[in-house]
Amino acid sequence: MYGTMKVAIGGPLKLAFRPWVEGLENIPADGPAILASNHLSFSDSFFLPAVLHRKVTFIAKAEYFTTPGMKGRLTAAFFKGAGQLPVDRSGARGAGEAAIKSGIEVLERGELFGIYPEGTRSPDGRLYRGKPGGLARVALATGAPVIPVAMIDTEKIQPPGQVMPKLMRPGIRIGRPLDFTRYQGMEHDRFVLRAVTDEVMYEIMKLSGQEYVDMYATAMKRQLTEAAKAEKEAEKAAKAALARAEKEQADKLKAAMEQTGREQDGRPSGP
Repeated sequence: MYGTMKVAIGGPLKLAFRPWVEGLENIPADGPAILASNHLSFSDSFFLPAVLHRKVTFIAKAEYFTTPGMKGRLTAAFFKGAGQLPVDRSGARGAGEAAIKSGIEVLERGELFGIYPEGTRSPDGRLYRGKPGGLARVALATGAPVIPVAMIDTEKIQPPGQVMPKLMRPGIRIGRPLDFTRYQGMEHDRFVLRAVTDEVMYEIMKLSGQEYVDMYATAMKRQLTEAAKAEKEAEKAAKAALARAEKEQADKLKAAMEQTGREQDGRPSGP
C-alpha cells in the first residue's frame, strides 16, 4: 500500500512542486537510520518520503486514525498508506513512551524512522529547541545513525488561512549521518540526552539556515495563543469603554436638550 500511495501522491507532488534535494547520497541504501527533521508544515511528511527511494515511517497523532465517519476512515487509510504510525498523545508521558517504542520497532526491522525533534510545527518559521525524550532515546537504544534533515520553504506553500497551495519549489537538505554509539546504554541520563539532541539541532540549523530559538515550540505557541487572547480581550474592553463613553455623551446631550426645552417652556410668550 505504501508503494501505491507513493506513486499516487509522491509522483504528482514532485511533478507539481519540483522539490530540490541536496545530500540524497547520505541516505543509506539499506539498514536502519533515523531522519531527524525540522518541522515547518503539514506537508513535510509527504515531501520527504516523495524524494526518497526507501520507505520512511513517521508517527502521527492517533486522532487521524480514530475519527468516525467516512471522512475519518478515508483519513485513516491515507495515513496508514503513507506509512504513518498512530500514537495516542492524550497523556504526555504515555505518548512519549509510545513514540519511542514505535521508533525502536521500525528501526529493528532495518527501516528508516522519521522524527521531528521540535515535537510540533514551528509557529513562525524559526527553529526551536529539540525535545530530548524521543530522538535521543531511540538513537541510543538502537545505535542507529541520526541523519539531520532540513525542510526549506514548505511553510510558504500553504500558509494558515490559505485554501489553495502556492506552486513553488520547496527544498530538502540531507546532512551526513551522526554516530552516537559512544553513548549507548546511557539513554536514561538526561544530560546525555540533552547533549545528543542539541548536537542534532545544531546540524539542522546549519542545513536550514533558520534562526534558532532556545525554547520549546509548544511554549512559544502557548505564548502566542495567550498574547492573541489578551489582545482580543483588550480590544473587547476598548470597544466596551468606547460604547460607554458614547452612551454617557449621548445621555449628557439628551439631558442638556431636555433642560433647554424646560427653560424655553418657562419663558413668558409675546412682547
